[in-house]
Amino acid sequence: MKIFITGNLGFIGTHLSKLLIDRGFTVIGFDKEQASGNEKYECILGNILDVELLNKSTKDNIDLIIHLAADHKDNLHPKSIYYDVNVQGTKNLIDACTNNNINRILFTSTVAVYGLNPAETNEDSAPDPLNDYARSKLQAEKILIHWWKKKNNRSLSIIRPTVVFGENNRGNVFNLMKQLASNRFIMVGSGENKKSIAYVGNLTEFILKALEFEKGIHVYNYADKPDYTMNELVESISDKLKLKSSILHIPYIFGLFISILFDFKSYLTQKTYIISKIRIQKFCSNSIISTVKLDKIDFNRTFTISQALDKTIQSEFEEFSN
Repeated sequence: MKIFITGNLGFIGTHLSKLLIDRGFTVIGFDKEQASGNEKYECILGNILDVELLNKSTKDNIDLIIHLAADHKDNLHPKSIYYDVNVQGTKNLIDACTNNNINRILFTSTVAVYGLNPAETNEDSAPDPLNDYARSKLQAEKILIHWWKKKNNRSLSIIRPTVVFGENNRGNVFNLMKQLASNRFIMVGSGENKKSIAYVGNLTEFILKALEFEKGIHVYNYADKPDYTMNELVESISDKLKLKSSILHIPYIFGLFISILFDFKSYLTQKTYIISKIRIQKFCSNSIISTVKLDKIDFNRTFTISQALDKTIQSEFEEFSN
């Protein structure tokens, strides 16, 4: 099978590409970043908004598209970037598939399409996207579903991962580890809100499993279990980092007030800050993702969350690796 991956040099793309190559697949990558030269497969430097290059790059007997490319950082300016890349980029990719008779797409969406839901969220839960990133990913899903409906021989898999962490990631879990390691972490709120998280090594194995899905449409949430409260997650990471200091707590309403001030400053300066209202809301919310549907198929996770946290800390924090 020849697989074309958009965003192959990103966090998930790097891990997934290596896994696919190791399992004997032919991979062609397409990314706006320059490849290092150490990749063991073809990497095309290109922007998903470049229609001509996208068509040219997918014309040579591609069996499957894995669409990872997206702009996802909080508080991007202008907000139209989310729709240009995540929506128009998906439209461009669909046009390339149509032109080159490619009938299989696997799309990584996000559980952010559900919004900040206090109850457990499954694949049938009504979408309620909180921000422009989530709205743009939901629009991309709808565009892909419309493409799938046009021909009965097409296959579309939509995977909605929760927060993903692992080696070489600089996302939320890494930032939490870094703040704890440097004694700069402050708990906003009670810390009793629960979070579902996912290890990149398990997620990429599930994406590999999804290649076996037959034609049709397949929508799956992805998270690793069990769910942790923020207090439990902080305690687990602190133990693995061998930290003894106590954690300072501040009330949610105080943290929210500070974040609004930072948002106002961001609006005035057109700069992005690590503190924002959306980040405080996300940090203090429940994000409990149901994996009942996923657990019904023949898929076993390789790593527990505890093992995955160990692997990440050993990779990213050398001073705590022994």
